[in-house]
Amino acid sequence: MSIATGRDPDANNLLVSVPTSVSIAIPSICCMESLSALEDEIKRRNRFLDEMEKQISQLKRDKTSPSAQSLVFHLEQSLNENEALINDINARLFTALDLSATKIEMISLTAGILQASLNSIFIEEDPTDNLILHCILNHAHLHPHEVKVFLINNTKEFGLPKVQDALREVGITKYFSRTEDFLGWLQSQS
Repeated sequence: MSIATGRDPDANNLLVSVPTSVSIAIPSICCMESLSALEDEIKRRNRFLDEMEKQISQLKRDKTSPSAQSLVFHLEQSLNENEALINDINARLFTALDLSATKIEMISLTAGILQASLNSIFIEEDPTDNLILHCILNHAHLHPHEVKVFLINNTKEFGLPKVQDALREVGITKYFSRTEDFLGWLQSQS
């Protein structure tokens, strides 16, 4: 979702042209999570739209105030911009998902990973993130001889000390919350 919402502008560039020295893997459940997040974003945008429409309706009743008329004009423009933003987010997400399907390895959820996430809780507040973490830990464990780097914008849950310790235990020693920082590190390795 960080690509779709524009929070990490370099992430899309990374997906478009993955360096040959890099192999990217992502839990497949992250795709489902991003679609759910898109639904939530659309609902928030639609609630915002409903509120703006109510305000426009009320402001149009004021036939004498130039300020009310100006505000109606700007709110109506905001309605259009809100719709355009929804379309932008939707398009960026589906482009990112399409690129993900062709350019990166999808880490499948298995019964064993699910069971591990139920038995070992690193992220108590968010069971989905705990499941995502277990997918990553399992994948890293299966690839012990590769250099592993972790890139995620979610520092709240994945920045927790016990999560960082679990990542280090499976050989993930580098952690980045911004693609720009990862790309800088990658370039320094050449």
